[in-house]
Amino acid sequence: MKNNLLNDRFAYYGDSPTPTHLHLCVYDSAGVKRMSSENPDEVLSEIGKGGKIWLQVHGLLDAGSIKRICDYFHISFLTTQDILNTGHQPKIEDDGTYITAILRMYKDGDAEKDGWQEFNVSIVLGEDFVLTFMETENDYFEDVAEAISKNVFKIREHASDYLFSVLLNSVISNYVLLSGKIDDSLEELGSGLMTGVVEDDLGIRLQSLRRKYLQMRQGIAPLRDSYVTLFHTENPVMHYSTRPFFKDVNDHLQLTFQTLEICRETIASLTDLYISNNDMRMNAIMKRLTIVSTIFIPLTFLVGVWGMNFKFMPELDWRYGYLFAWILMAVIALSVVLFFRGKKWK
Repeated sequence: MKNNLLNDRFAYYGDSPTPTHLHLCVYDSAGVKRMSSENPDEVLSEIGKGGKIWLQVHGLLDAGSIKRICDYFHISFLTTQDILNTGHQPKIEDDGTYITAILRMYKDGDAEKDGWQEFNVSIVLGEDFVLTFMETENDYFEDVAEAISKNVFKIREHASDYLFSVLLNSVISNYVLLSGKIDDSLEELGSGLMTGVVEDDLGIRLQSLRRKYLQMRQGIAPLRDSYVTLFHTENPVMHYSTRPFFKDVNDHLQLTFQTLEICRETIASLTDLYISNNDMRMNAIMKRLTIVSTIFIPLTFLVGVWGMNFKFMPELDWRYGYLFAWILMAVIALSVVLFFRGKKWK
């Protein structure tokens, strides 16, 4: 990893080919004004005419445009680098005049299939503005944009920190949903294991869920400590009146932690149960093989004796020798089977 403190150039550290596109929303209690453009100067020229600002940046490919936006809103050099580095660890940080939240987002999907797409979203709260930076063009915050248009819960009348809490809640509510999906899938697997029915792909499904659990835990674990920053900050962009909303978001975050803790214990117990069931299946197979081998050991011995071709073997010339041999082997085989039945070997 290169030392970013020795590099004064900005570059996007990610693999999304999405070109940089800006969506501006200027709102107040009277109404909403929107515009979209790929030119940051065109968008920034519409700012400063009154109202609160929500600027969504989709696609980080054009690092120059990102720097232009961050410079306009007086976002620091290090924060700008963190925004462009999509592999940055999630965090919530008080930077004095603004607050930065870097979060990991996951694309909703089947919890038992590989390929959950994850990407970072950076949310910056300042005085009368909120900036969101995302790697791809998507409608993840479409419900928030619609709420602003309809003034749901009088969102347009609140300060920008309320919008910040709503955006945080959108991301963290998705954590609750996805962790719940993992938990439900684990419960379904557990029901199958408890019945003793072991499907061929059960181990693969269990490992897939384990990977998704680890993926999500890695993405939200850093927030356990950094989220507390929002409760103790004296940053003027945070108002006391919005504290209850951030506490509600924290409740959702804690619920996710609790669900993931349950998932961790469930995965451990299901793994042990799966291994135990496999051992039992293997023991049952070995038991059957042992029974079959035990049946054929005396038969093989008799056939071996009669196949030695000694000159003087009276039973070989006996008229009923062949029939006697079959009857003897059948009696021996049946006796062995009855013996194992008596020992309750099945």
